[in-house]
Amino acid sequence: MIATQSHTSLSSRIIEKFKATFNTDPVVVRSPGRVNLIGEHTDYNNGFVLPAAINKAIYMAISRRDDQLIHLVSFDLDLSYMGDTREVKPSTQHWPDYVLGVVQQIQALGHKIGGFNCVFGGDIPLGAGMSSSAALECATAFSLNELFGLKMDPLTMVKLSQKAENEFVGVKCGIMDQFASMFGRKNNVIRLDCQSLAYEYEPFNTDGIHIVLLDTNVKHSLASSEYNTRRQQCEAGVALIKKHNPAVNSLRDATLEMLDKYVAPHDELVYRRCQYVVEENLRLLAATADLRNGDITAFGQKMFATHEGLSRKYEVSCPELDYLVEQVKGRPGVIGARMMGGGFGGCTINLVQEAVIDQLVADITPAYAKAMDKELKVYIGQIENGTSLI
Repeated sequence: MIATQSHTSLSSRIIEKFKATFNTDPVVVRSPGRVNLIGEHTDYNNGFVLPAAINKAIYMAISRRDDQLIHLVSFDLDLSYMGDTREVKPSTQHWPDYVLGVVQQIQALGHKIGGFNCVFGGDIPLGAGMSSSAALECATAFSLNELFGLKMDPLTMVKLSQKAENEFVGVKCGIMDQFASMFGRKNNVIRLDCQSLAYEYEPFNTDGIHIVLLDTNVKHSLASSEYNTRRQQCEAGVALIKKHNPAVNSLRDATLEMLDKYVAPHDELVYRRCQYVVEENLRLLAATADLRNGDITAFGQKMFATHEGLSRKYEVSCPELDYLVEQVKGRPGVIGARMMGGGFGGCTINLVQEAVIDQLVADITPAYAKAMDKELKVYIGQIENGTSLI
């Protein structure tokens, strides 16, 4: 099953729904989901990531009210919510909280906003690791900034969107998802330094190559508990090094030599976890050099190496993810592949030549169903611009 839907039809249907519900013309914003090409589990270790915005997005139609009420309509869920800007609190429905959390953070910065009507919907697959929640938060921040003339810069909107997810929704995500959604640029990936938030656009003009996401249909049931464990293991490694090198505050500052010397003798498991993260940062920096040199083949080989590290050293993969990466390895036209996101389910991200995509999908879909007894979902992505007015 290949999921595609034209933006225009979806955004126009959302606008129609808005006009039918509120009888006025809205401001309309598009905010994309994201993929991360390389640099996984490095963000919370102050390392580097290499995300890009994609051609799957949240569309938000919004207008001002002349009172302080918030009227939200979820186009996809066909549900609505009423709230008040003077008393913003989590809802019982959960879905409005991504919008309400952003409202609360904007108010915490001292901005005054009035009531508003809003209809939103999108084509970012839920649970596939493309950050639909970050897209919704960025859409909200951008829309309200536009609607009420708040003059917030994009980085401010990124930070408050992340804070809304951390504090209001209660998910301790890093900053990469919101950053990629807001700052994405067509035909470029973003090399983001998660320590300083310095970023550079790296060219990704790969004509005839598409990003293919293969969705295992496995939900991340282990992901949050194991994610917290990995964070603790990384911190334990840093603590062992810090005794001898006080300047080391995160794995970003650590070298492989330090790990060999101070971590390996104490804790073999913590050593392997930290080794993966330090290697992944080095791999990402080498991979951006590949892009600048136009060597997409070398870049793809590093994606396979990342998967190997995530599966064997960091141990956040699962049989379904490993199976999908193994199946595409060595196939003509497949440049690189790895698991993407927190792990234990979700998608593999594959760089594939356009000419072989149909055949790849035709071969791998029944093979996956037979081997894993699950349906494979396939999403074809292209790199697009970040959050913007339509």
